[in-house]
Amino acid sequence: MKNEEIKLDIHDKPSGLSWIGLSLQHMFSMFGSTVIVPLLVGLSPSIALFASGIGTLLHILITKGKIPAYMGSSFAFITPMLALMKTTGIGGVQQGVIAVGLVYLVVAALVWMLGTNWIDHLLPPIVVGPIVVVIGLSLASAAAQDAMMKNNHYDLTYFLIALATLFLAIFFNMKLKGFLGMIPILLAIVCGYLISMACGLVDLHAIASAPWFKIPHFELLGTEKGFHLEWNAILVMAPIAFVTMTEHMGHLMVLGELTHRNFFKDPGLNRTLAGDGAASLAAGLLGGPAVTSYGENIGVMAITKVYSVYVIVGAALFAMAFAFVNKLNVLIMQMPLPVIGGISFLLFGTIASSGIKVMVDDHLDLNNKRNLMIASVVLVIGVGNAYLQIGSFQFTGVALATVIGIGLNLILPQQPANE
Repeated sequence: MKNEEIKLDIHDKPSGLSWIGLSLQHMFSMFGSTVIVPLLVGLSPSIALFASGIGTLLHILITKGKIPAYMGSSFAFITPMLALMKTTGIGGVQQGVIAVGLVYLVVAALVWMLGTNWIDHLLPPIVVGPIVVVIGLSLASAAAQDAMMKNNHYDLTYFLIALATLFLAIFFNMKLKGFLGMIPILLAIVCGYLISMACGLVDLHAIASAPWFKIPHFELLGTEKGFHLEWNAILVMAPIAFVTMTEHMGHLMVLGELTHRNFFKDPGLNRTLAGDGAASLAAGLLGGPAVTSYGENIGVMAITKVYSVYVIVGAALFAMAFAFVNKLNVLIMQMPLPVIGGISFLLFGTIASSGIKVMVDDHLDLNNKRNLMIASVVLVIGVGNAYLQIGSFQFTGVALATVIGIGLNLILPQQPANE
């Protein structure tokens, strides 16, 4: 069923100038998170940016252009990649990322053979709603940190800039019409950047001295020191794919609710998993980090009501181009943290609100003890980011909450004994 409130549906093509603006909005929204992963690990941000664009195009191609999802650098693999960079170097990291992609492809093949009828049984609204809330709120503390903290100390200027960016995004979203009404996030980011620049938070010399163009140093597999199979890297990275798969399914739930579609059935979970796998496979071959669908971009779509896959394609092409335009790359890498934090308050909060909407629309009764138990446990474990760690393997908050929510839904009786 088509969502009548939308401004552009999945297969609606925007006009020329609006297409550019809408795509840039998505690129700006994902840029900070996509480049911070390689910066933390020691990989090339330009390669990560290029790989995110290639991965997004592959995902759209494999899912037959039916899912407007942007693929950016995954945070779930930071710890193992840091460890591997110190031992096996980039060659081991690449093999680990490729292994992640292959795990996705194997699971996609299994889903293709077994079908998807089991999904409705495992993921009813009482599980889906709280999980979507968790996806949004699990990043709330990160948004607050970006908005308030400078070098681990509270900074009033930071917080005022974050609030200004947030309120501008809300104002633009509520007051602007036409094309400008579809790019409130981009406008707020630009305004926040200019305010930060006036407050001296942007290194203008770094931008001015940066060369305009620079070809990324692609680390093609085996070209650094020859190819040596790194089993340790593969065994460390591959299992984490099962964690990010649960996050992937959560994002599909959010997008499905926003667009009133069931992506698990059309184009099918097998295709969405294969799209994720192919994206990570390409990233590994190029020397980038593993990728996953991005909540930031889902938040942009939830706010703007623009779900066009053409806009996501445009964002991917811009990301690939910006990987070569070094000055613009440096300009965006100077993006002040309070601007990112202020926008994140709105983006992540919108995702969480979508989860509440799932429960309201399904008329879920939280006076029912069964429903109350499932929702309560999922919310606290997920938002609190409780994690299960065994050795170097870590099952993060969102993934753990998802598995526990599914488990409780399967084992709890419909009617408690004391009722």
